[in-house]
Amino acid sequence: MTKRPSPTGEYAVGTFTYTVYTDRKEALEPGTKRKVPARVYYPVLKESVKDLPKAKYMTENMAMGLKKSMHVPVNFKKADAEGDNISECYENAPKIEGQKFPLIMFNHGLLSFREGNSFLCIELASQGYVVISVGHPYDAVCTEFDDGTHVFAMKGIQNKQYEPMLGGFFNAYKLIKYNGDNRELAEKFEELQQNYCAFVRSRITEWEKDTMNAIDYAKENLSDMIDFEPGIAACGHSLGGATAYALCFDEPEIVCGINIDGAPFGENHGRIQEKPFLQISCKGNLKAETRVFINHKAPAYGVVFRDMAHVGFSDMKHMISIRSLTGKLDAELMHENLCKCFTEFFDTYLKNTKEKPDLQSNDVMTITEYAPDAE
Repeated sequence: MTKRPSPTGEYAVGTFTYTVYTDRKEALEPGTKRKVPARVYYPVLKESVKDLPKAKYMTENMAMGLKKSMHVPVNFKKADAEGDNISECYENAPKIEGQKFPLIMFNHGLLSFREGNSFLCIELASQGYVVISVGHPYDAVCTEFDDGTHVFAMKGIQNKQYEPMLGGFFNAYKLIKYNGDNRELAEKFEELQQNYCAFVRSRITEWEKDTMNAIDYAKENLSDMIDFEPGIAACGHSLGGATAYALCFDEPEIVCGINIDGAPFGENHGRIQEKPFLQISCKGNLKAETRVFINHKAPAYGVVFRDMAHVGFSDMKHMISIRSLTGKLDAELMHENLCKCFTEFFDTYLKNTKEKPDLQSNDVMTITEYAPDAE
């Protein structure tokens, strides 16, 4: 395990959780209602946490879920006993009285978990944002609720990305090898998801509802710390990033979004994106993610990281050394540049403190800005 990154902003970071108990039917567990757990990361004064212990990073249930679903070798008992199971934030740290911050909603990826991108969320909170990371029961390796219960991933969910699996994999491989322009690639991806990805498309709708349930709770209970006036940003990793893209179409109060290496599943074909959006990719997945760069009225950005693999855009980059999963890029370089993309983009389009994101290509990432192409 590499050293976990410390937040670099002017604030320390507090955290707490809440669960929304909805009246929605749980599609993946018939006869039950959907429960939506969320973790809040929020700015606090550094002097207010001097005598507080740091929060735990994960529970034993979460470690079991990772091992069960992703075969990630997490030695929970050893890490916990040696004091390595900590997070760079503080449970229920005192809020800053009389100060509010813009809201960013984060969605994890399929078979990830609510805290799976916590290093990024903590950094954003240290920079003056409230970040709410939404958990998605049965889609995550493990989901924990505030009533003390938990659920693991739905059995067999790994095999539902493509249905039928063989045909889906074959056509996904053809897409990766295809040499068309962004619009042609987007059309090829649309064919793929329409023919083979019914389950994944259906989860986007549910995850959008989860996000809005979490936002409604925040409006009712957290207005003392959140500034809703500038609107809300949406972002996420993998399927969570695709959810952010869909939210930018469907929810007027979502004003901008970022997708970390997620193919844009969902009913987006032919729609015009009117919100600023940033797509982060590794080279291996870029051809499935070009939808963001066409049919948009607002600025769109593409960022391609070198030597990266899909899982590496999560906390797993710092926790496991399997390069085929996380990529060869140094973990600290990845985190530094990923956080810069987020802060520059959200400082511009959510905080409105800049006219344009200061994003430049370097040895780690290649930046492309796509001018609006739709009238």
